[in-house]
Amino acid sequence: MRSWRWQFSRVMRLCLRWCRLCPKRGGRPSKPQRKLRELWSYWKLLLNSLYFNSLTNSDTYLDCVFEPVYWIVDNVSRWFGVVFVCLVIALTSSVLVIVYLCLLPVILSTYPLQWIVWHLTYGHWVLMMVLFHYYKATTTSPGHPPQVKSESPSVSICKKCIVPKPARTHHCSICNTCILKMDHHCPWLNNCVGHFNHRYFFSFCLYMTMGCMYCSVSCKGMFIEAYNAVESYYQTPPPLFSFREKMVHKSVIFIWVLTSSVAVALGGLTLWHAILITRGETSVERHINKKEIRRLNEKGKVFRNPYHYGKINNWKVLFGVEETSHWLTRVLLPSSHVPHEDGLVWEFPKALTRRDPMTI
Repeated sequence: MRSWRWQFSRVMRLCLRWCRLCPKRGGRPSKPQRKLRELWSYWKLLLNSLYFNSLTNSDTYLDCVFEPVYWIVDNVSRWFGVVFVCLVIALTSSVLVIVYLCLLPVILSTYPLQWIVWHLTYGHWVLMMVLFHYYKATTTSPGHPPQVKSESPSVSICKKCIVPKPARTHHCSICNTCILKMDHHCPWLNNCVGHFNHRYFFSFCLYMTMGCMYCSVSCKGMFIEAYNAVESYYQTPPPLFSFREKMVHKSVIFIWVLTSSVAVALGGLTLWHAILITRGETSVERHINKKEIRRLNEKGKVFRNPYHYGKINNWKVLFGVEETSHWLTRVLLPSSHVPHEDGLVWEFPKALTRRDPMTI
């Protein structure tokens, strides 16, 4: 093994050799340096020639470079969507089993009659809404623009599908098709969230959050008892618990941790989508409008969202509420009604129809 003195002297010799290759002030560069500069200039010219023209730009070049990465991500996401759906079903089923075997007997044996009725009614209502909206969100098509020529107006042409693209329509690289009023691709649904299943997606998130909060609050007392019991397993001598009691303790801890975590995470997601719905935006339009607001602010102009019908009206459009009774029959109870709009043509708010709706 070389000593540190030899290593240090070796580094110093390399530094001196590099200094000799460097040109003096006002002098000509050495031959290796000229070769390196020529090679660098050649590759720089080759790189710039790929997108410095009237047809392409640097974004197109980067898209081509990262196309293999996009392909891998899209295909992996498409395959993982099935895994995520199975995971949601498995976790939800495990929570139901624990509730019916551990929590419900305690409620029936210790709670007064009015609380038993409330727990049975509220719990099964939330369960019904969660199962219905998750099934509809995963099986309902989000909506696609017509592939043949039609009289519906289009804003642009999709670069991937090469078909007319109506307003609020965007291409999903995972589904490999255009989606009407696309919000995002949800791997937990293995489906895109679009015009025809946006209501089902949001309702599922809302009722799943409510169900997790209900389980977390209802199991809090049992969780504390189970946690203290599990800690006592390591005492000397250990307490005598049967196998069934140990399984109940661990199951209660599992359901409380799971439902509390999901309530916080999914609750934040639900709140974010509620804000977007109140503003009359989708997740995709939020990013587009944010850039447009910044661009118009630099010009001293104000951006107005052409699809913002008002805070209450935006919710009515999402849930398809046309009468007061629809808040009960279409929001608080399962309903398979289709949206009022077709996703191809959108009515503009009255404040914008007095002038050109595309003007700012």
